[in-house]
Amino acid sequence: MVDQNLTWGLVISAAVIDSINPCVFGVLIFLIAFMLKVFKSPTKMLLGGLFYSAVVYITYLLLGFGILKLALSTGIAATFYWIAALIAILAGLLEIKDYFWYGKGFSLQMFPGGAARLKYYTSKIEKMESRHPALLILTTALLGVFVVLVELPCTGAPYLAILGLLSKGAFAAAVPLLLLYNFVFVIPLFIIIGIAYFGTSSDRLENWRKEHRGIMRLGIGLFLLALGLYMIYSLNA
Repeated sequence: MVDQNLTWGLVISAAVIDSINPCVFGVLIFLIAFMLKVFKSPTKMLLGGLFYSAVVYITYLLLGFGILKLALSTGIAATFYWIAALIAILAGLLEIKDYFWYGKGFSLQMFPGGAARLKYYTSKIEKMESRHPALLILTTALLGVFVVLVELPCTGAPYLAILGLLSKGAFAAAVPLLLLYNFVFVIPLFIIIGIAYFGTSSDRLENWRKEHRGIMRLGIGLFLLALGLYMIYSLNA
């Protein structure tokens, strides 16, 4: 069974912390501006954004299932647990550092070149859409998968910590918790898409993100630090 110390509240808290990462918001705001330009109407942008969020949900969920299954089936669950705890602590310290010295030194961010590659792909999709409109749905799905993968260094620490805790139990018991985690993770995506649908420009959303990214980093950092220390403490509890 899943570790008794792992509560539904902890899973929800980690998912909320994961979802409010400035990396997630920044990429989504960029994609909303792109979708409004390509889909040419708020309603189509809304549908495209919801589809994109569904792809992110499925991709993140399958990634979690794969990592957890690998840890359990190969007998490295204990090692994986320690790695996840240490990564959570290190990531937490880096996020706290960014509250005081944003962008100075090493920071958690997308894979190098990820942002430039994303802009390149969206520019290609925009040109393709006028000639092959039917491909827009497929390319939106591929964008969702690509974004999840390139964002992992920036957003993956809370998820990895939860997977580490889940690795102490059975795979079947972890399934509903992972389903819940990923549902909570995409809720802010729905909120931002809804805000954009009702007329808030991507520029205003981006200004809000930049204004609050420091406090978001601090909240994420404090949570990750506490979660990593809790994971180590619970081994001796």
